[in-house]
Amino acid sequence: MLTRRHIRVKVMQCIYALIQSQDESLDKQKKFLKYSIDSMYVLYLLLLDLMSEVHKMAEKHVQHASKKYLATEEDNYPNKEKFINNHLLRQIVDNQALRQELSKRKLKAWDLNDEYVKIIYKEVVGSQLYIDYMNDEGDGYEKDKEFLISLYKTIIAPNEKIYEFFEDYKLTWVDDFPIVNTFLVKRMGKAKPGVGDKYFLPRLLKDDDDMVFADELLTKTLLNDAEWEKEIEGKTPNWDNDRIAEIDSILLKMAICELLNFPSIPEKVTLNEYLEIAKEYSTPKSSIFINGVLDKLVKEYKASGKLQKVGRGLL
Repeated sequence: MLTRRHIRVKVMQCIYALIQSQDESLDKQKKFLKYSIDSMYVLYLLLLDLMSEVHKMAEKHVQHASKKYLATEEDNYPNKEKFINNHLLRQIVDNQALRQELSKRKLKAWDLNDEYVKIIYKEVVGSQLYIDYMNDEGDGYEKDKEFLISLYKTIIAPNEKIYEFFEDYKLTWVDDFPIVNTFLVKRMGKAKPGVGDKYFLPRLLKDDDDMVFADELLTKTLLNDAEWEKEIEGKTPNWDNDRIAEIDSILLKMAICELLNFPSIPEKVTLNEYLEIAKEYSTPKSSIFINGVLDKLVKEYKASGKLQKVGRGLL
């Protein structure tokens, strides 16, 4: 679910939080890093559960509508149960593994905040996307999938109220929300009729090495901060430390740490990753500045034999 870039961003956020709080406890930051990474999975589960809750509300509405004496606009749909029988949505709603995971983690966000479910449901049934879908007499898994993904991308993911809810629920989710949304859309896009319940419960990390990488990157960047500071000063003689953006400084230190302490990671991968992160999280000119500093350092490390790469790192 999480890529190495996401992990690097999480490490950056931890270091930034440490600087802001002036708390030098490495153990506390390591625990926060693990907590922050694990929390992304909770966000993923809650977004899946939100779709289940919208389905539940739609189901109640259909049941209630069947007992009414006066017809409404929705009664004119060829198949009033088309939405609640959407093939992909049913895979999520009927997923027992998901229900067990939510229960195990005691996640009941929508039970306690059902007003947000009502907001989404109201927007869904009032959308032209929903109206067109309900009026279309065609059926099939692929059509249902296309509709649900479009619904998620146009109504759920960009909803400001849901964004505010998650921001209040856990501040670290502000940056996680677009990442998890993108992953969830891709996951739905690759879903097939025969996928088992576990399909929607992927591993958070590719393997245990990813958590080891995160832990070591955080630890080695922080413990050798003074050394990385000197490396940067040597390549920015015309810059005062105060003039270097805080995020730029953190990213440079992480990149230097990675270049010198992770021999299996190719230098081009390291450089590209930190330049891309800088573009997204720092100032408009940050990637140019960081690229200039790292380019000088890499040339120097190669000339002195300080840059040692093995295996994949040689690519």
